[in-house]
Formats: sequence, structure tokens, C-alpha cells
Amino acid sequence: MEFKQDFFTQLPDLYSQVYPQGLTQPKWLAWSHAAAQLIGLTQPTDELLQGLSGNAQIEGATYYAQVYSGHQFGGYTPRLGDGRSIILGEALGPVGAWDVALKGAGPTPYSRHGDGRAVMRSAIREFLVSEALYHLKVPTTRALAVIGSDLPVWRESQETAAITVRLARSHIRFGHFEYCCHSERGQTDKLKRLLHFTLTQHYPHLSCDAGGYKAWFLQVVKDTAKMIAHWQAVGFAHGVMNTDNMSILGDSFDFGPFAFLDTFQEDFICNHSDPEGRYAFGQQPGIGLWNLQRLAQALTPVIPSDDLLAALNQYQAALVESYLALMRAKLGLPSWDAPTQEQDRQDLELIGRFTQLMEQNHLDYAQTWRQFGKVDPSSRFSPLRDDFIDTHGFDTWYQAYQLRVGEISELTHWQAERNSLNPKYILRNYLAQEAIIAAEEGNLAPLERLQQLLTSPFAEQIEHDAFAQRPPAWGQGLIMSCSS
Repeated sequence: MEFKQDFFTQLPDLYSQVYPQGLTQPKWLAWSHAAAQLIGLTQPTDELLQGLSGNAQIEGATYYAQVYSGHQFGGYTPRLGDGRSIILGEALGPVGAWDVALKGAGPTPYSRHGDGRAVMRSAIREFLVSEALYHLKVPTTRALAVIGSDLPVWRESQETAAITVRLARSHIRFGHFEYCCHSERGQTDKLKRLLHFTLTQHYPHLSCDAGGYKAWFLQVVKDTAKMIAHWQAVGFAHGVMNTDNMSILGDSFDFGPFAFLDTFQEDFICNHSDPEGRYAFGQQPGIGLWNLQRLAQALTPVIPSDDLLAALNQYQAALVESYLALMRAKLGLPSWDAPTQEQDRQDLELIGRFTQLMEQNHLDYAQTWRQFGKVDPSSRFSPLRDDFIDTHGFDTWYQAYQLRVGEISELTHWQAERNSLNPKYILRNYLAQEAIIAAEEGNLAPLERLQQLLTSPFAEQIEHDAFAQRPPAWGQGLIMSCSS
């Protein structure tokens, strides 16, 4: 790997240099060839294993943990930081630079009495969801590899330590700007340096002046709205939408107790530590705006409040625009050249009525959308109908849907397009759990099979049909904790 070290050299007051603590008996548990290509790697070698497990220093790496603040479950914590993640620098690849981070590489100054380790189950889950979201076309950070070991760590019981090697276009979070604002008490130097760095590195088309600041924040608002629209369309619940887990680039980031929906449930909670449902599936759009408002507060020393408010006021429209585009495509609704507000409202109502019917009839989210690859909107009968207990409610909706879709000239092409947008395979929690249990017993075959399956989520893989079915009773709606 070839590194540049722009963050390390230009923002020295936003990190602490710290070196990883190695893993005993490291071993490759998972590897993403697609992610490796981003930074010019090909194969998982023994030399690379020693370097990424922290047992040997990698040439050109600097090793540091970033410091930032964050609103966690609504409450502000002024000093957080990377408690178990160590960044090596920005690795240069064929199409840009990617931060390389070792997640679970030992304690840092921000570990808050923790051991800085990740356990195998959480490392595997982060790897799988990073790559699953990418192949579902959702904006996300990536995962290069999982490295396991025989090093014991204690959580609720004894487990073994592991490292996820994460790739990110940037690790800058909303919380970095909160930290710079609130740590200076009226001064703006640190905040401006972070802002200039962010613009120079990731928005080079924008100028570092008042006009550039304004345009940048509006882009952050739109990118965040787009990311959350993708979450809602694909049925993904993040679980911990704290401001320190929000990427400034609008990439899905910092995965803990996430879940993809099985049975559709608007108020589904995937995080055992969130009993009140602050981060429930249906709350995510509103929390996205709330987090952007906290970011705006941190930026008030350098961006006029009127400009910040004007950008925030565009969040809802950006979210609806992205969501409608995704859902119209899933349903096969023809696009409007320039949709009016009334046309948008009618389509939102049509989509909302369908998801409401899904919830009332306790239908599986992914399976139900996949059925549109078999629908013939010109036919009086639909294969979807048999899945609904409330057939009258479905019939009423289906008639309105038929009118909206209109005439289809090439049905086979239309159905194939639906299958290219509605995945057959998602990362159901029970599938991840089965792969983790097997890996803990030394059998990596289920993990490798699941990883391969998730790289082609839209394809008809007949031999793996069982992985597209609803989960067994024990795996339905699994809720995870923040424990790692």
C-alpha cells in the first residue's frame, strides 16, 4: 500500500498517535477482493496479515486515533474519539484515496477504560453489512477484511478478539465539527481548518470562502437525505444514529446493532440499548434532520444562520425526491418528466398505502418487493394477492397501481428491471448469526458462502433459494446490543 498523510500532517490537534496492539495467532477470516482493488491490493498475503493485525508496522503508515464529540441518544458528550479504531492513513488507489482503519486494534486515549478490542461476531457483522450495502447500491464505507485470533476478550462471556479493516473515503464525522466548535469557546481557527481541509480534500470544486461554505453544507444536507432514503427503500435500520456515527460524505458508517427488515414494521427497533425507539426504522428520516441541525449549530461561528437554515429547509424535499425515485423504480412506476407536487403526493400516497398493507398483513419486506418481478400490471390477477389476508385492501390498491403503471410494451424487460432493483437476498440477521457461530467453531465455509451470495443480491441463484426465505421463528426480528 502507498499512503498519503494529509489528515495527520494538517490537523494535528484532532488525533492522538497510538500504535495497535497485535493479535496472537492472527488468521484471515474474510477478504473482499472488490474492496482490495480500491487500494491496489490483490491477494491476502502473510506479510499483509502481520501488518493489518498490528504485529508489524506497515511502511508509510502513521497510526492515529481521531478525537471528536457527539450527541449520543440525544445527549451531548464533549469528548469521544476512536476508542477502538486506529487509522493508518489514506491509501492511494486507482480512483482516489481511502482511509484504512483497524477496528479493534487495542486501546487508544479515547477508549474510556475499554480494552479497544472488537470480538469476532461484531467484526464479521461489520464486514458483511459494509459489503452487503455496497452491492445493494447504498452509499457506504467498505470493509477489506476480518482478521481473527485466539486472543481472549471478555464481554458477557469470554470471546476472541478480531479486527475489521475498514476503508472509508473519509472518517470525518458530524462530531468532528461539534468538537472543534465547542472546544474553542468562541474561537474559530480549529473549526475553519477542519472545514478548509474537508473542502480541499473532498469538495475541490468549492472555494474556501462564504460561498463555498454555503454550497458545501447544502451538499451535506442532500447527501445525508440521499443516504437515508436508500436505507428506507432497502429496509435497513442502522440502530445507532448518533452524530459521531454520521459521515460528512453521506456514507453509511459505524455499524453496530443494525438490521435489515424481515417482517415489515415501521417502528422496528434493532438495538437492545434503544428501548424507547429513538432510532427505530421509521424514525431514521427525522433523526437525520435532527443530526444535521446539531451540525448546523456547530457551524454557526463560520456560516451565517440564514444560510444554514436555508439548507436545512431543503432536507425534506431532497429526502422525498430520492425516496420517490427509488420507490417508483421498485414498483415500476413510469417517471414524470417534471413531476408536480400533486403527482409526488399521489405517488407517495400509493407507496404509503402499499407499505401500510405490508405491515398490516405481516409480510416480509424483501420477499414482497421481489414479487414485482412476476407481476403483469395488465392482468386482473397478481401473484402478490395470495400473500395478503386483507384481499379487499390489496385489490383496491392494485387497481390504483394498474392505472398509474399504464400500458407496458415489453413485459419481460419490465419484470427483469424490477428484479434488478428489488433484491432477492439481503443480510438477514439470522444468516449472519449462523455464519458467525460456524466461524467461531472454525468453519469459515458458511461465511464465505454468505459473503459471495451478498455480492449478487439481485441475481436468481436457484441453488441458494433457502437464503431468500423468511427466517425461522428463532431468527425473526433479532435485536442486537451495542456490545462489541
